[in-house]
Amino acid sequence: MTSSAAKSLPHGVGEHVFAHWSGSKGLWYPCKVVDNVEEYTLEFEDGTTRMLLEKQVRSEASFRTRSKSPARKASPARGRRSRSKSRGRGRPRSKSRGGGNKTPTRQEKPLAESPSPTPPRQSRRHTGTDVPPPAEPAHELRAVTPTRHSLRIAAKQEPEVVKPLLEEMPMETHKRVGKTKEIEFGGPIGAAFMTLLLPTIVYYVNMACTKNSCTLTKLPPCSGKWSDFFDLKATLVFLGWFAFQAVLAVLPFGQVVEGQLLRSGKKLSYRCNGFLSLLISMAAFAVAVYFKVPVVFVYDKFLALMTTAIIFSFVLSMALYFKARHAPNHALAAGANTGHVLYDLFMGHELNPRIGSLDLKFFCELRPGLIGWVMINLCFIAKDCIEHKAPSYPLLMVVAFQTFYVADALWFEEAILTTMDITTEGFGYMLAFGDLAWVPFLYCLQTRYLVEHTILWSLPGLAVIFLLNLTGYIIFRGSNSQKNEFRKNPYNPALTHLESMPTSAGKRLLVSGWWGLCRHPNYLGDLIMALAWSLPCGFAHLIPYWYPIYFLILLIHREYRDEHSCQKKYGKSWDRYCERVKYRIFPFIF
Repeated sequence: MTSSAAKSLPHGVGEHVFAHWSGSKGLWYPCKVVDNVEEYTLEFEDGTTRMLLEKQVRSEASFRTRSKSPARKASPARGRRSRSKSRGRGRPRSKSRGGGNKTPTRQEKPLAESPSPTPPRQSRRHTGTDVPPPAEPAHELRAVTPTRHSLRIAAKQEPEVVKPLLEEMPMETHKRVGKTKEIEFGGPIGAAFMTLLLPTIVYYVNMACTKNSCTLTKLPPCSGKWSDFFDLKATLVFLGWFAFQAVLAVLPFGQVVEGQLLRSGKKLSYRCNGFLSLLISMAAFAVAVYFKVPVVFVYDKFLALMTTAIIFSFVLSMALYFKARHAPNHALAAGANTGHVLYDLFMGHELNPRIGSLDLKFFCELRPGLIGWVMINLCFIAKDCIEHKAPSYPLLMVVAFQTFYVADALWFEEAILTTMDITTEGFGYMLAFGDLAWVPFLYCLQTRYLVEHTILWSLPGLAVIFLLNLTGYIIFRGSNSQKNEFRKNPYNPALTHLESMPTSAGKRLLVSGWWGLCRHPNYLGDLIMALAWSLPCGFAHLIPYWYPIYFLILLIHREYRDEHSCQKKYGKSWDRYCERVKYRIFPFIF
């Protein structure tokens, strides 16, 4: 798990020691060593973990354990007072009777990229100390919880150690969301520009690639008929589809899991039944085909459905913004609390807006858009059967690739709860438009192209493309699974073959396995699959390769955002990590 070149400290893993809380005088707490490379990672009795320097840790032999005499009997008042003020009590109190500071608990601590497993409780012989170690001046060992004020004072002397402690104090002490200082996309002006640009791109790309022409260098043809863009039946179909998925999402089947810890100190519950919703939706499509429902309506009214999705996304984002105006402060998104309406509306003013038990962001992220993408592809197969009596092999291959991709995302639906979209981004126009309009109506570009253009491929050529997609999936799923298991428990015996390194934030980062190749191997796998989806379209036109080109730009931008966030979070530890894992997305290239 650790680098052989790194310095191992004297106290071994598993050893019971005492740790000096930074910024305090005479406060030593019993704990256990869980890592001793360069700096100590310590686990306290309440399950919290901290990272401290060598000079802040002492062995049990340096202390004289105080034993209680059987003949001595404390009065009730004396017994109560001994919990917080008597000698020999080195364990932090959980809550004072006077409503004083609370000790961080495992439930209140923010979830980490590499949280520590829950240890067994230490015996009482580890809870008392009588005198400090010889190297330290004699102080009364008071069981007083360190305050944020004392930590801030100590941070001036030991910033690399104490700053993470400040950040990991109970969430209740700093749950209020302040004004957003760092803005993205050019601020309010950029957000207004993006609000207009994104729908323009969706229209332009789809209208530029038709049966007769497929190029970006010419203005796309437009009939000028309002009926091509606005259709009441198309609107009702879209709204019915959205309502159908919402009903499936709240039905009492599927696993209920907890999300990340919020500023309020609570966790939200999420019902993960997306895979079952996909199966039900595909079964409903099969029933519709059996009863000869004209599913090719989706192909014929594609632009009208797309217009409905765009308008619905904007209306939804406005409703979300006004809802957020009445939400408590701790429920807001830290990155979209500027006070500028356009910017906050675009980025998402509220972090986790809900209607009853339906979490709108979690729902829209995976259900109506992703499953809708699969349904659009199935309708395109039905159209190809009408046009050519049987679908082409390239079309079937791309539909199979994309359906499997969506099914995989829904099978591992719980994993999305740790992604940036759920934990950090508010739910506004950017995500709503991306989920409901951008994904289903742009990601199906390859399948629509294959319906309108005949592409001939030999079986060996298709086999190579299949292997390319399989390679991308193995990298994508393997790296994501490693990351998710490591976040749950970095000391899992199944991960002993992986190497990791500590950080000043008390968390560990993987530096081997898939995550030793580059810092974002999951992005690499995603891009390889994206290329495999476009190759069956041949090489006559560039537009079918829109998805991998756009996805490359998107993931590089997201990688830079991740890099900036991690640099702020881990400081010098991130620099050491980047020296170890040099490449960002493409090994030996970038």
